[in-house]
Amino acid sequence: MAPRDKTKKASDAAKPLDFKALVQGLPHVVVVVDATNRIVFANFAAENFFGLGEALLKKRALPALVAFANPLTALADQVRHTRGAVNEYELDLAMPDRPARSVDVFASILNEREDYVLLMLQQRNMAAMIERQLTHRGAARSVSAMAAVLAHEIKNPLSGIRGAAQLLEAGASEEDQPLAQLITEETDRIRDLVDRMEVFGDERPVSKDAVNIHSVLDHVKRIARAGFARHITIQQSFDPSLPSVPGNRDKLIQALLNLVKNSAEAIGDKNDGVITLSTAFRPGLSLRLPNSDSSVKLPLEIGVSDNGSGVPEDVKPHLFEPFVTTKAKGAGLGLALVAKIVGDHGGVIECESRSRLTTFRMLLPMYQPSARKTGAI
Repeated sequence: MAPRDKTKKASDAAKPLDFKALVQGLPHVVVVVDATNRIVFANFAAENFFGLGEALLKKRALPALVAFANPLTALADQVRHTRGAVNEYELDLAMPDRPARSVDVFASILNEREDYVLLMLQQRNMAAMIERQLTHRGAARSVSAMAAVLAHEIKNPLSGIRGAAQLLEAGASEEDQPLAQLITEETDRIRDLVDRMEVFGDERPVSKDAVNIHSVLDHVKRIARAGFARHITIQQSFDPSLPSVPGNRDKLIQALLNLVKNSAEAIGDKNDGVITLSTAFRPGLSLRLPNSDSSVKLPLEIGVSDNGSGVPEDVKPHLFEPFVTTKAKGAGLGLALVAKIVGDHGGVIECESRSRLTTFRMLLPMYQPSARKTGAI
């Protein structure tokens, strides 16, 4: 090593660390509040989290940023009173005009200023999303096992029942014919339900090609406008530079068509109904799956939003599970199928919903030309 290089390294080692720069570089939300819970410092992650710049954040106190009686303010007061650090897990953080978030919180007194409290928030959205997706896939496997039994134990007898009903209808009186027709219609409905369940039993790898997701969304929009969403405004907000998705075009159309149809049904007959289709590139998003040493990069975000009635709070945690529905005549398999298709493409799906704004987000990997069609992404 040259003497000049040694001198430079020694000089760099002697420089004091810029701790503010280190905190600004953290991916987690970091804020410092004073004795009145007014913010005196916020890093870049906090600005993104609260949707405000540091200058505006410094003009506000915690109670103005979170919903009334939110435990985050009480947590800061507790730390200030006990003089000890506190960890809180899975804290539901509600904020005015922003979606609720689930966070883990670390709170501690600052040594230099004992009336100041440092709060570090780690969003659980991504980890919880992966956990829920694995749960949904497990539930889908249970449905596929059930469908295999139903296909044999129910579909075969149904054919006999349907045939008998048709024979009865041919010889029935005019008064009894509607009853025979009802038997035929109901057996067809049960058969169709079993057929839909059998889709979950298809465990074959998805053959993946480079798919232009904007072409898929345009196709879905044309179908929607020509049919179930002809009375609804469909907007789009696309990132034109978005790279291709590794996937099966037909299955992606099926998944997105399901989401758009759900949005149209949530809007109903409202005159001001709007569905927004969006795409975005989120660089740096990398998720590590449980029991795996590899990370999954999911930089491509495809969104379907609507201004309908929203999803009931008690349904949200189970939204992608089979047989969960808010529709009076729904089978509860549509969103479960969407979750399966997204999972088969190596991605995850999440929903954020409040009154007049519900958004489904599909996060998918980017196409790699060297990957085999049915192999690794």
